Amino acid sequence: MGFAKNVRRLALSGVAAAGIGTWALAPRGPRGRANSRVSATPNGVPGQEIYEDSPIPDVYFAHRGLHDTGSGLTAGYLPESVDYVTLAREMAQKAGYGIGFNGPIAPENSLASFAAACEAGFGIELDIQLTKDGHVVVIHDDNLLRVAGVNRRISDLTYAQLCRIPLFPSPAKAGDDHVEGLTDQIPDSQDDQQYAQYVPLLTEVLNVVDGRVPLIVEYKMGDSFDEELMKRGDIILRGYQGPYVIESFHPMAVNWYRIHRPDVCRGQLSEPKSFSFTNSQEVKQSLAGNLLFNWLGRPDFIAYDWHGGDNFPLRTARSLGAITVSWTVRSGAEQEASSPYFDYMIFESFVPLA
Repeated sequence: MGFAKNVRRLALSGVAAAGIGTWALAPRGPRGRANSRVSATPNGVPGQEIYEDSPIPDVYFAHRGLHDTGSGLTAGYLPESVDYVTLAREMAQKAGYGIGFNGPIAPENSLASFAAACEAGFGIELDIQLTKDGHVVVIHDDNLLRVAGVNRRISDLTYAQLCRIPLFPSPAKAGDDHVEGLTDQIPDSQDDQQYAQYVPLLTEVLNVVDGRVPLIVEYKMGDSFDEELMKRGDIILRGYQGPYVIESFHPMAVNWYRIHRPDVCRGQLSEPKSFSFTNSQEVKQSLAGNLLFNWLGRPDFIAYDWHGGDNFPLRTARSLGAITVSWTVRSGAEQEASSPYFDYMIFESFVPLA
């Protein structure tokens, strides 16, 4: 009798644990998106088409723009990245950037790289954070060392100071992703040396894109939730008429959009994590990596490291209605390996297969 009771208790505990896990992992889902009238262009004309199944336009998204210098351009991805860099430069020059310049013209997260992506018809993934004087700028790293060779934090610099620091100066001073063989000979004329790209304002990027391609806007922040970034970024995005969605690694950023902008498609960024209970930070990272903070933001999509496409948490969230987006795919082989698990793709370093 006692044994049977224990078995029943264990079974009930298992059912309860499964129920809690499912509740924690669950996304907003198609019905929730329909109720909130989520669309590809949340600030567009009332009565526009509502995308219940997916508010994300069906395109490939260029990671930090279509760039010829920066993230992902490592020797390990040759020779596909040569074609990618060639396309980035051709499209940037078609858009009017770097004409006649022989060196890199479209570094990651630059106006030139975003214009190049638009010319090629790719969507754009980009990152935003705040300067010291409260400007919303587009840059991934919180420090300029890799992208400009200057060891200064974005949060310690004003926008005026950022405007004097070129991205990936020629020759590159820092970074493991400025690869010999992917950049042409650096010119020695004074006129050519005057060409440079700088950290842009979000408003500048939106003016360049002008609704031509969809955007995935990532709110960049560390462990501490940055509500000021949320407010300032959203104010700017409210005035934009083109298609965009937002995402963040920080669950509270996704939750902020759940509360304040339910009509905007929101995504939880994550990557596979093994459970660790060494300290509170590792516990948080473990829970986030296994999507157990989804209950906070109820994301519409999960942007997940493509290597973890077959992971149980992602498969479960997808079965519950989550849209899945892979990051960051860097070759045709990686695209083929990840495509069964993802609905959309963020790419760099290669020209995606049709």
